[in-house]
Amino acid sequence: MTWLVALTGLLAGCNSKRLNKRVTLWRSDKIPYGTYVAYENLSHMFPEATVIINKNSPDRYKSYTVKNLKEDNVEVSAEDSKTTYIIIATDIIPDENEAAALLGMVSRGQHVFISGLRIHETLLDSLHLKTAYYSSSFNTEDSLTVSVINPGTRDSLSYTYPGKALDNYFVSIDSAFTTVLGKDKFGRPNFVQFNYEGGGSLYIHLAPAAFTNFFLLHKNNKAYYDNVFSYLPKNSEVVRWDDYFRYHKGGSSDGSNKNGKGLFGAGSWLSKQPALAQAMWLLLLLMLIIYLFESKRKQRAIPVIQPLKNASVDFVKTIGRLYFQRRDNKNLAYKMAAHFQDYVRSRYGIRTSFTDPEFEKRLAWKTGYDAGQLKDLLYFMNMLQDEPSVTDEGLLELNRKLEHFYKHV
Repeated sequence: MTWLVALTGLLAGCNSKRLNKRVTLWRSDKIPYGTYVAYENLSHMFPEATVIINKNSPDRYKSYTVKNLKEDNVEVSAEDSKTTYIIIATDIIPDENEAAALLGMVSRGQHVFISGLRIHETLLDSLHLKTAYYSSSFNTEDSLTVSVINPGTRDSLSYTYPGKALDNYFVSIDSAFTTVLGKDKFGRPNFVQFNYEGGGSLYIHLAPAAFTNFFLLHKNNKAYYDNVFSYLPKNSEVVRWDDYFRYHKGGSSDGSNKNGKGLFGAGSWLSKQPALAQAMWLLLLLMLIIYLFESKRKQRAIPVIQPLKNASVDFVKTIGRLYFQRRDNKNLAYKMAAHFQDYVRSRYGIRTSFTDPEFEKRLAWKTGYDAGQLKDLLYFMNMLQDEPSVTDEGLLELNRKLEHFYKHV
């Protein structure tokens, strides 16, 4: 019945006038890029397990086993070796404590599976992994091909679908500790495994689109899901599906460096060089003294009053810098999109709608701008508005696309 509901919802969305292209990877979403099917089939993959939703930081579990764990008013009890933790999200950005807690779970015998569009270096560096430079959320090719090694036969099986790729790959791994379990269409590793002496295992996967409803319901792609999760122990008693990293983006809430590793912080490099630190403070003191004496000796220059000018562009830049300095990336992305809409309405007299194909065609015809690049720009702005938060990379990419548009119209 679950499969029938999911399939009906997806087909209805595909046959509608416009395909819902929002990438949420959310367990409750039956849209093409939700993970409703993947979540609902956990009970079939782990028949002996209790599936619970995790909404807490991994740091909560760093010092004790998962016995008498209570999540969403459901109390469960399991040994570490029979606990599986699954994280599938757009951005997985643990801070240092959370990364250490995840590795601590594995060292105690738990099994952790991570699949994301972007996985932060805090975790990857500790595993001697390095991904390609570009962020997978910008890889919007119109198809995805992935392969996985069958746990039983050890054959490499390939699967594909005509949706967004949204994948990445590893450019550097430590073969002494890392086992490659899957690759992309070019044969580059995108799914690896680490086994620990305590019996635990850690899996890092870089193509989360392979767990979306669209991918799993396309032809026989459900077999990819079965093969990937077959590496996790079938006798798991607790499977924790993560909701925490859907909203958590790492670091402190105000964007400050909570680890105290700024220029003069206790953990900074400069603080470990006493002579250089003293010289820096002395230099600052001398500059202050010179400034105080010079400011008294010299008469302040009479400023030249410039004629009034149109300061709208300067105002927009000032407001943009203000939002960027406050780390309010989501609000700044919204303002940039609103400015784009106002620009199109005032200059070309077109009613704006990011999801209307006719708007895209009319704007491309009136501006002469490349239709493919315009389509990518509108999709990207729409995607950022749907995200719970916007990363610095995403904001810079949006600015690059908008600057290119304004320059060529």
